[in-house]
Amino acid sequence: MSQNQKLPLDGVRVLEFVHMVMGPTCGLVLADLGAEVIKIEPLDGDHTRHLPASGAGFFPTYNRNKKSLAVDLKSAAGREIVLKLMATVDVVSENFRPGAMDKLGFGYAAVKALKPDIIYCSHKGFLPGPYENRTALDEVVQMMGGLAYMTGGRERPLRAGASVNDVMGGMFGAIAILSAIIQRKTTGEGQYVQSGLFENNVFLMAQHMLEGFMTGKPVVPMPDRVRAWAVYDTFTTAEGEQVFVGVVTDTQWKVFCESFGLAELFNDPALKTNPMRVTERPRVIPILTAIFKKMSKQELMDRCEKLGLPYAPISRPEDLFDDPHLKASGGLNDITLMNGIKTQVPALPIEIGGHRLGTRIDLPQVGQHTRELLSALGYAAPAIDQLIADGVARATE
Repeated sequence: MSQNQKLPLDGVRVLEFVHMVMGPTCGLVLADLGAEVIKIEPLDGDHTRHLPASGAGFFPTYNRNKKSLAVDLKSAAGREIVLKLMATVDVVSENFRPGAMDKLGFGYAAVKALKPDIIYCSHKGFLPGPYENRTALDEVVQMMGGLAYMTGGRERPLRAGASVNDVMGGMFGAIAILSAIIQRKTTGEGQYVQSGLFENNVFLMAQHMLEGFMTGKPVVPMPDRVRAWAVYDTFTTAEGEQVFVGVVTDTQWKVFCESFGLAELFNDPALKTNPMRVTERPRVIPILTAIFKKMSKQELMDRCEKLGLPYAPISRPEDLFDDPHLKASGGLNDITLMNGIKTQVPALPIEIGGHRLGTRIDLPQVGQHTRELLSALGYAAPAIDQLIADGVARATE
C-alpha cells in the first residue's frame, strides 16, 4: 500500500493469546490488513520460537506485523496489566485448551463484563459438541476427517504436506472476527465467535462427501482415483527431472497433437472425446511418456507455455525463494530472524488497491514492545522498571 493510504483494519486493536499455527495465522491476517496486533507472551517467549525441525518455521512465518508484550500471567500484577490492556482493544483471540483462559480470569464472560462490545474469538480443535474437550492437532483431524485417507489412499493414510487445517482454521477465525466487527457497527454489540480445526477439515472434505452422495459410489482416494482427464500426469524428462502436464479439453488435445506430431492419435475415432481418451489411457500415456523422456525439462515447459497447456515443474519449498513470479510480484515479504539473519516469507495471497500487503513491523523480540505498551496504559517509567525487576514483565531493549 502507498505510504499515505491507510490499511483496511487501521484503528482495530487485537490482543492475542496464541501459539503454534492456528491462532497466530488469524492474527497474521488481521495484522497484515492493518490491525494493531499485540501478542501476549510468557517471560521466556512463545515456545514456538524455539521449536526444532518441522516446527522451526512456525514463529517466523506467522508473527510479523505484531507487537510483543511479555508478562507473567500467573502474577496478580501481570493479570492487572492484561486486564487494563483488554479494556483498550476491539478483539481478543486465543487458541489454548478449553478452560485455560477462564482459569486465568480472561474467559469471554470476564472480558465481556469488562468491555461489553468486545469481539472474542476462540480457535479450538472442535466446535461445541461431543468432541469439544478432545485434544486436537492438524494431523489428528486429518486422520479422523477423511483428508489423510484422500491424500494417501486406502493402504497408508497420509497427512497433507502442510498445516492446511491450522492455516485455514486461523483464516476462518479471521473471517468470523471481521464479520463481527462489521455487525458491531450496526448493533454496537460484540460477540463470541469460534473456529474449529475438525470442522475446517470437514469443510475441505465437502466436495468428496457430496461426490459420494451424488454418484452413489464410495469415494476413491487421490492415489487410486480414475482421472477426470486423459492427460493429467507427472512425466520424467531427459535429465531425470519431472514435469506435470495436463490436456483437459478437446481444443487442447488438438493443439497438443499438432505440436507433438501425433496426427495418428488425433485422427483415431477411439480418442475423439476426453471421456473416450480416459478409457484409452493405458494406450496413450506410454506414447507420451516416451516422447517427453527425450525432451529436456525446460524444452517441455517452454512447449507447454507456448501452447497454453497446464504444466508445472515439481518444486521443493526451498525453490520458492527464487521463484521469478513471487520475486517480481511482491509475493515475498522481508523479515529479520531472531538471530539477526534476514530472509523472506510469503505474503498474504491477496492484493488490495493494486498493492500486496508487506511487513510494517519486523518479527518482534520477546517483550520488544513491553515498555511502549505499558507506558500507553499509564505506567510511569519507574513503575515499568519495577515490574521488570520483579519478574512481572520483560522488556527487550
